[in-house]
Amino acid sequence: MRSTKATTATSAPATAPRTAARARMRLPRLDGLRGRMVITVIVVALISAVTATALAYRESRDAVLKRAQSAAVDDFRNRVDRLAADLDVPTDPRSMARFATDVSSGLRGALVVAQYRDYTASSDPSADRTRITPELRAAVRTHTRLSLQRVAHGGKSWLVIGAPVRLDSSAHDDSAGQPSGVEIFTVVSLEEEERDAADLVRSVQGGLVPVVLLAAVLALLAARTVLRPVRRLARATRRLATGELSIRVEEKGRDELAELAHTFNETAGALERTVGELREQEALARRFVADVSHELRTPLAAMTMVSSVLEEDADQLTPDTAHAARTVSAETAKLARLVDDLIEISRFDARAVALTVHSVDMAEAVRASLAARGWTDRVEADLPPGIRARLDRRRLDVIVANLVGNALRHGAPPVTVTVRAADEWLTVSVADHGPGLAPEVARHVFDRFYKADSARTRSEGSGLGMAIALENARLHGGTIELAPPAPDTGAVFTLRLPLRTESTS
Repeated sequence: MRSTKATTATSAPATAPRTAARARMRLPRLDGLRGRMVITVIVVALISAVTATALAYRESRDAVLKRAQSAAVDDFRNRVDRLAADLDVPTDPRSMARFATDVSSGLRGALVVAQYRDYTASSDPSADRTRITPELRAAVRTHTRLSLQRVAHGGKSWLVIGAPVRLDSSAHDDSAGQPSGVEIFTVVSLEEEERDAADLVRSVQGGLVPVVLLAAVLALLAARTVLRPVRRLARATRRLATGELSIRVEEKGRDELAELAHTFNETAGALERTVGELREQEALARRFVADVSHELRTPLAAMTMVSSVLEEDADQLTPDTAHAARTVSAETAKLARLVDDLIEISRFDARAVALTVHSVDMAEAVRASLAARGWTDRVEADLPPGIRARLDRRRLDVIVANLVGNALRHGAPPVTVTVRAADEWLTVSVADHGPGLAPEVARHVFDRFYKADSARTRSEGSGLGMAIALENARLHGGTIELAPPAPDTGAVFTLRLPLRTESTS
């Protein structure tokens, strides 16, 4: 008999490969670009290895099962053809049982079931016959050729073969010979073949760990090679950000990293040139202001002297001439103060200032500053006795004069000055009861030449007073702070100085 597949073959579900948890190696904690590169390479290697294992399992299993199936079909066909000549038809249950047993004895003990009309005989009466499916029985009844089917039963794979028995059949043609009405089936175990395929998969899986480890090592080496120029560029960028404009990175190769290094070097060079030009321009501007301020001092001294004489004799002049003389005197005084402020700020820019430190009684120093400007009756002072600090008295006078003068000009009475000492810090607070400072004004109150005309009742002075006060505070190792706005209070400036200030130059 020649075999043909007459029914749809059903395969047992493939045993899944071992979980990836056994194959996945533990990596040290990585972050950033290196971590992503290593993880990506490992995942790709793992997916490739698992895919290759699955494909190998499927192909090897199919090959093994096809080989076992072909051998079983040939054995079954030859055994049935040899014994069919001795089968008497019509037959009886005893003859059917003997026929089934004889066929089974030549098939390595496989289960054989023979059926004739209402009689069914088995080589093993206690065996489970449900493995012979109704589909296969129907195929054997309706076809003249051998039919087979792979089924899964009890967690195992089985090959079930069925064929009609024909008397005087030729080995070359399954449809030749006289029909006997007997149908014969055999159930062959494929457990050994499945075990062979599983052993092959396990051997392949054993190579997953080395593959993943090798991929991790290669990924680390690749990440190190790729990221070394990136780290050099990052270090150079940090140094550039700190002001080291001459920093450059080495350009190697012709890849994207080399192009990035080249772009960084070009940017750093352009930035160095631009900053250099700006610094030169700033230095020239400061020198110009300082030179002009010094050159103005001599003619200003003469103008101040002449305007003072004119102001003293203003009562003897005509009204228009007297008004002009007083105006010239006032404007000359303002110009003199502006020149003095410009000279002072230029000395700070040139770092040509030094502290002359003495032990100073704070109450006495603040009272002297207020009295020298005639502000004693306009300012409420809270000056506890016994507070002494080592500082430059002249520069303290400048700070107090600017803070109090600013409050008197732009705030509202009462203006208060409070001196306190606590926790190794000296504080001098100047407060007014005006409208306070708008947020926009507060951000620029210490900027040079800044005047908030719209936020104050009027704007006078050079716009350098608060900047000079802050520079003097910093020279002492302190600062000036503007308190946050509060209800029913105006602007509150607080000078903070260490109680022990060493002389510096």
